[in-house]
Amino acid sequence: MTTTPTIIRNVAVFDGVHLQQRADVLIDGPTIAAVGPDLAVPAGATVIDGLGYTLLPGLIDAHTHTMSTAQLHQALVFGVTTELDMGGVPEHSRALRAAAQARSDLADFRIATTGATAPGGHPSQLVELGFMPPFPTVAGPEDAERFVADRIADGADHLKIFIEDGTAAGHPMPLLAPETIKALVAAAHDRGLKAIAHTMTRSATWTAVNAGVDGLAHAPADGPSDQALIDAVADAGLFVVPTLATLAGMSKHPVEFRLAADPRLRPYADPQWLEDLKNLPEDPAQRMGPMAMDVRHAADFAIRVFRAGVPLVAGTDGTGGAGHPTTHGISLHGELTLMVEAGLSPAEALITATSAAADAFGLADRGRIAPGLRADLLLATGAPNAEITSLYSITKIWKQGVLVDRTATFSDSED
Repeated sequence: MTTTPTIIRNVAVFDGVHLQQRADVLIDGPTIAAVGPDLAVPAGATVIDGLGYTLLPGLIDAHTHTMSTAQLHQALVFGVTTELDMGGVPEHSRALRAAAQARSDLADFRIATTGATAPGGHPSQLVELGFMPPFPTVAGPEDAERFVADRIADGADHLKIFIEDGTAAGHPMPLLAPETIKALVAAAHDRGLKAIAHTMTRSATWTAVNAGVDGLAHAPADGPSDQALIDAVADAGLFVVPTLATLAGMSKHPVEFRLAADPRLRPYADPQWLEDLKNLPEDPAQRMGPMAMDVRHAADFAIRVFRAGVPLVAGTDGTGGAGHPTTHGISLHGELTLMVEAGLSPAEALITATSAAADAFGLADRGRIAPGLRADLLLATGAPNAEITSLYSITKIWKQGVLVDRTATFSDSED
């Protein structure tokens, strides 16, 4: 799609790390052409007065399970310009990634394909329930090289490893042995893949640290973390995706109830999701069974490791449906809100969904506002770096320089 240059004048710029109180930003085609004071206006350019607004990088949701182009569209409508999938059916994931690359009305997409788990391990129960087809597993260290090579052949951008024994959900299940996890991590690193571990408990977190993974896909929520675990995560140089929104969704107080009621967000929410949310049982045990998880433990862990120097990365575990309120796009605003309520400053929370996420996953072309990077951008009223809920008031979204129509009727096939 051919676009004319756009210049945003006199706007506060949160560049993914710092705030510049007033600058001009020039978008030319799919990239940011220039950032600075008093930029020259190219002939024919669209000029936007940015006074009273903040320009930010497009948001990155670093933990989703995405099943449709409609979900990628919903993500984009709320300013999430990139989703990082943490496990899905390879053929379907590749098709969604190709669609995201071809279309300007979908968030960009990176994929894990099949996550590594033991035979009969999580999420094998979803196969039994008919939610996903059978998938390959890893019986022991001798299978690691083959499994990772197959994920490369599937087109994986990163490797997901499940370290989940099921006890927190009251359904014990087989678990990968520590030596198998180490072999998977080594095989992934040999092939240039990041290894991200599903860890809901403190014991799983210890296993992940000892195996040398790059990041944690959840903060442990089964009890208070001791200082030794905090120090071990920091010393290992990991990043952490806390997924506070999905953990809050296992409680009586999902953050999505607040988001759905907010007049700045509600008009853009998926009507079916709003209906499902209205009918969601208040008791989480009626939705997903008893869960020995508490979001307060995860929040405490996240803030403590952050203060110890560990990068936090925003992610929702957004799926949609299956008795859980967390979904695509809108839930990332809830994740940032919960991070601030846990103790991050608004600016620190914004970093988790922009530059920190890009750095963690090696996405050097996004997550910041600088010349030559992708023009994935948001324009919001006020100062989200000072009040995180100002980010609810997005007025414009660009994906690779193309202005997103937030109110357009969505179609699975682009005309």
